[in-house]
Parts: sequence; C-alpha cells; structure tokens
Amino acid sequence: MTLAKTLKKTLAIRPPHPTVAEIDLAAFRQNLRWVRDRIGPQRALLTVVKANAYGHGIIPISQAAVSENIQGLGVAFVEEGIQIRRAGITEPILVMAGFLPEEAEGFLKHRLTPVISHPDQLDPLKRLAQKASRPIGIHLKIDTGMGRLGLLERELGPFIERARAVKKIEILGLMSHFADDELTDCRSAEDQIDCFEKVQRTIESLGLKIPLLHMSNSAAIVGLKRAWFNLVRPGIVLYGYAPSSSAKDSIPIKPVMTLKTRIIHLKRVPAGTPISYGRTFTTRRESLIAVLPIGYADGYSRAWSNRGQVLIDGQRVPVIGRVCMDMTVVDVTDLPTVRIGAETVLIGAQGTETLWADALARQLGTIPYEILCAVSHRVPRLYREGVEPS
Repeated sequence: MTLAKTLKKTLAIRPPHPTVAEIDLAAFRQNLRWVRDRIGPQRALLTVVKANAYGHGIIPISQAAVSENIQGLGVAFVEEGIQIRRAGITEPILVMAGFLPEEAEGFLKHRLTPVISHPDQLDPLKRLAQKASRPIGIHLKIDTGMGRLGLLERELGPFIERARAVKKIEILGLMSHFADDELTDCRSAEDQIDCFEKVQRTIESLGLKIPLLHMSNSAAIVGLKRAWFNLVRPGIVLYGYAPSSSAKDSIPIKPVMTLKTRIIHLKRVPAGTPISYGRTFTTRRESLIAVLPIGYADGYSRAWSNRGQVLIDGQRVPVIGRVCMDMTVVDVTDLPTVRIGAETVLIGAQGTETLWADALARQLGTIPYEILCAVSHRVPRLYREGVEPS
C-alpha cells in the first residue's frame, strides 16, 4: 500500500474527532534529509520506527522514510516488523529488542532480520535455517557498557564458531548501544567505542568480515563522528527533537507532531467552586472554565493536574483540577473571545506561543520520547505534507 492510499484510508475510516495528533510529513522528510546530508552518501541510514514511530504512526512514517531511499527500518519487536510487512513495505527491517524462541518463525516468514543478544538465541534460528530456502541474516549486538541486551566479549568467540557452522545463517551486522543516550559523558562514549572496535578486530582475527557496523543514535549523529561507522540509526532527531539541550540550537530540525483538541463545554462558576476529582482546585474568583475532551487515556498525563498549560487563542491558560481519564479542565477567564469549538494546542505552537515536547518533558522531569510515545492509539493521527521548505 502506498503512502497516499494509507492516508486516504485513514481519513475515510476516522469519524470527526475533536482531539487529533497532526503529523507533518514534510517536517519528517526535512529532518531525515538533514541526517542524510550530515552523514554523507557513503553511509547507510536505518530509520528507527519502533513504538509506533515514537507515537507518530508506524506505517505512514515508514512509507515516508522509504520514499526517501533509506536503507532499512528499525523496530523493537517482531510484531512491529510484521505490521510493516503487511503494509507492503519490502525494505530490510531490523528487530532490535530481542525475541522469544516461539517468535523466531516470524523472522523467516516475514523476512525480518533479528538482532542476536544472547548465545541461546542462535538455537531457534538454527532450527529455522535447516528448513529455509534462503539464508537467514542476523546482526550481533555487543554489550559495550549499557548492561542490558548484548553478547559479552567473552561469549563472542564461541558464538561466532557456532554461528559459522550453520550453513544458512549469515552475520550481516555488528552493533552496540550507548548507555548515555545524550552523550553528555564523552569519556564513557569513547570507552564504549574502544570496546566495540576491539570486538570488531577480534571478529576479523577469526577470519570473518561483517558488512555493517553501527552504534550511532541521534546524539552520535549530531556530535560524535567517530561512532558513525558505515550505518547510523537516527531516532528522536527524525521526529524533530535534539538529543540533548546543548544541541537544540545547532541543528535545523522541526517537530513533526502537534497535539490538538477543541473546547466542548464552557461554564461560568462562582468563586469557591471545586473543580474535578478530589476537589484539588477551588476557584478564587468568578471563573469561566473550559472542558477539553482529552485525558490520561489519550496520553495527556495526570501529572499535569494543577500544573499544566495549554494554548487557546494564542495564549497560555492553566490546567485546573485533576486530569481525568477522558477530560481536562482549564481556566479561560482571561480570554475575552473564547468559544466552544476553539482550537486548543497541548503539544505544538499557536501564535507566538509554543509547547513542544522537550519543554513539556523538562517540566515533568522526563524526556520528549515519553511525551510523544504516550499519545495513545485512541487519538487519531492526521497526516499532512505541510509546506516543503524552500
């Protein structure tokens, strides 16, 4: 299915809904092209689309990426890869977050490439290879300091020997993962690269040349060229956010998602009126309150209770009372022309005001990844091509 058909189908089956996540595909393409220009044509680009493309919609984002001639897609789990294949996408798909033995059949059936992080994961693939008509390609993940998934250096030699004994298993890639996702600790990152290169040399000493080498996340693409090797794995930067606050002003990227809703109810209440569950807020003056049809079931965190802000008529207005499952209440007393149906921005820009995911994340003591991924499947995604940059 093409991107155009996907977008048409999405719009056809979605009834009008006051809450929507607008996805600017032109911004996504612009961000991807920036990465491509930065790394140069000699390196491959694997677009990371796990977790529903960081909340942006795995199929339309994958289709947009493929149209930009990327070399592959990165997912966390087998089912994400299957979802992409069922949309008709044929590009290589790397499954990065491990798998259970019973999931291994999916690699062969759907032409997915597994990442091996533990010696025992070779066994189900070995059984598959015996009945496969074509080789099963794999990538090896090395734990260079993350302490999570990955083969340990001492496990590598025996594993290589076992893997090479299986005729229809091909080792296509060698990868690792930075423990400091923002790369604020340069010494730690350099130590991990040293370890990775040592492992690479060890493998070559065993007579094996692995085609693809990759460690680079978004932060490394921005600030650590030594980690680029011959393939990079951009994630958050493609969705419009710098991997660290220090890099924010130095890279020309644009946020892709805007989260909007509309006012469904207005009510004028006297001073002393308690608002929402638990009566945690009481009006101090006669107030005009607005009810928004969005709550924590949509991914608008309950942590915003009595502390969040939204944009209406180009102004910031406060969240009052507790955020509910399906609704949030805001104080619009100071907006003279507010009306039912008024557009309300929870992530994005309106007029001269902005509420982007990185700023929201700082307020909650988290990261923009979590803000974006939290936007639930209940919120329709509306895809548009935007205005291509000149």
